Amino acid sequence: MGKRVERQEFTREDRRRYRQKAHRCLDVLGLMLAEDRFDRERPMTGLEVELNLVNGQGLPALRNTEVLDRIADPAFQTELGRFNIEVNVEPRRLDGDKLAGLERELRGALDAAEARAREAGAGIVMVGILPTLREEDLGRGALSEDPRYGLLDEQILAARGEDIPLEISGPEVLSTLAATIAPEAACTSVQLHQQVRPERFAAHWNAAQVLAGVQLAMGANSPYLLGRELWRETRIPLFTQATDMRSEELKAQGVRPRVWFGERWITSALDLFEENLRYFPALLPLCDEEDPVAVAEEGRAPKLSELALHNGTVYRWNRPIYDTVGGVAHLRIENRVLPAGPTVVDVLANGAFYYGCLRSLVEAHRPLWTRMPFRVAEENFLAAARHGMGASFTWPEAGRIAAPDLVLRHLLPLAHEGLESAGVDADVRDRLLGVIEGRCIARRNGATWQVQQCAHLERSGCDRGTALRLLTQRYVELMHSNLPVHQWPVG
Repeated sequence: MGKRVERQEFTREDRRRYRQKAHRCLDVLGLMLAEDRFDRERPMTGLEVELNLVNGQGLPALRNTEVLDRIADPAFQTELGRFNIEVNVEPRRLDGDKLAGLERELRGALDAAEARAREAGAGIVMVGILPTLREEDLGRGALSEDPRYGLLDEQILAARGEDIPLEISGPEVLSTLAATIAPEAACTSVQLHQQVRPERFAAHWNAAQVLAGVQLAMGANSPYLLGRELWRETRIPLFTQATDMRSEELKAQGVRPRVWFGERWITSALDLFEENLRYFPALLPLCDEEDPVAVAEEGRAPKLSELALHNGTVYRWNRPIYDTVGGVAHLRIENRVLPAGPTVVDVLANGAFYYGCLRSLVEAHRPLWTRMPFRVAEENFLAAARHGMGASFTWPEAGRIAAPDLVLRHLLPLAHEGLESAGVDADVRDRLLGVIEGRCIARRNGATWQVQQCAHLERSGCDRGTALRLLTQRYVELMHSNLPVHQWPVG
């Protein structure tokens, strides 16, 4: 959840002052990087999971205020849609059996939240896009009560000057117009955080970009939107389009979308913050009273609030984060590629695979991204979003290769080596990476199961709407079993 915003109108002077202040923050960040004013190396990782709320029929339940009141736990927060909530897990190291402890903790938190949610007439679902969403569920009335979301909606639609077209073609076709950014709320994800030293940031970000397509192929879980079967990870085009401030004319001019893969490998974290200010106008031009120059000159860590706020409105799939804890600054990478679910063990397996591969790629003698054009990394990413387990990638030393074969032959060994290097216990890494191996062998992830289950129900005589509702109810049952999705039965 982002910063709460109360103001509802901005003047031209607000925007001018904000731009000046944000650029001053960027200068201070550059100074801090040059003088190494950041926290020491601590391989801390964090986790956020966005969740959907449903009623007993598997339809969206727009009740997050009531649910959060009953949960009464600061780890659970509101999200964009009234059928969304989010859970945040405290950062920790990965070594030893901490991933197993994280799995137990997350399951316990979700079970407790589920019990409270049911008191409010709702259930919790971890899924990339809720299959039962209808157009009437994605109007302006679906936005959460926090004024920040209404303000974002207002600013994006004002910048566009017209409704937002949603055009997605897969096995079926979706073509509609949205008068609000509420369709973005359909996209629920897992966000993996890792604290990184400044001198190692570029290598970590570049490696994360290389891995983004592989993550999607393994973890796709969003094949349906508004009753249509679209991409295996429909979150990717939906999120891109639902927050798009560009008119058709600006698109034709090559103006970049706010949901952005990027366009080049970087050499410093500063590259990303500078690009964000150069290419994207402010959505929420709010200035605070801190003078970042004066704070830095005093030897303290400034909040850089304007830069951080702006950075939070540019939706990179691997987002750079500047933050301070206990008066000490740090940098981290927020990996936003993966959809939520299907189960807690699947989420932890996705995380273990990412962290293990990332560590191995960063420590490699010859970095993989020096042998892969950036456009190829983006092409792999989009192929994975479209086809999931059926995607093929272009990969150094492997040529053209099916995603499951790439993982089995090349990346799972790297993930094991990376986790071993991080001190993760052998039984923990074997269990979690065994889930990824099982998906590759079965050629099944969450999206595959959903499509197979829907087809089974339609062959049994259900119409699409009924099939998706029954699919969702069955999904919820299997989600609570914590059985990895590649082992879920169809039928």
